[in-house]
Amino acid sequence: MQHPLESVPNEYRKRLFFAFLIPTVILLILFEIWDEPLKSSGINGILSFELVGSPLRAQEITDTWKQVSLALSNTGQANPDIVNVPYLFASFGLGIDYLFMVMYAFALGFGTLLAANRHGGWLKSLGAVAGYGAFIAACLDGVENYALFQILLGKVFSPYPEIAFYCASIKFSFLILGLLYGIVSGLLPKTK
Repeated sequence: MQHPLESVPNEYRKRLFFAFLIPTVILLILFEIWDEPLKSSGINGILSFELVGSPLRAQEITDTWKQVSLALSNTGQANPDIVNVPYLFASFGLGIDYLFMVMYAFALGFGTLLAANRHGGWLKSLGAVAGYGAFIAACLDGVENYALFQILLGKVFSPYPEIAFYCASIKFSFLILGLLYGIVSGLLPKTK
């Protein structure tokens, strides 16, 4: 099996890896900052929302985020002049995540390509699988974000929470596979 980025000339691979890795790391740091207003008792920020899994839990999370905004209004009543801070941060984060998907898919794709080229046989083939997995993860992330946007827009019913959960679970599996492959394969002595 050939890696999805195999056609990129050797002399550009490492540079492209870093060109995508640096913005990926910067966006990860920014996501940590943007995630703070989404954290409260029982809610681990956007991660809890991504792995929501059921309409009931989705409703609990969105209700908690609405309560934060009601508390800001000082009256306990909905106030159109008060911005729903958690919804704003969640929506903004989900929107920026589409840029992040491109960055992490290519960073992980080039990382697995660089690691795979150090080996032959089944280890190289596993690198190709991990490379495809990076791009599949980004596609699943896009579908997941669509489902989460629907929930934020008030469609807190099936199938949106389930779609988000399954897409996020599979996405994280592919990302973990790619990261583990890149690290372990990169540390192993060259076999080719």
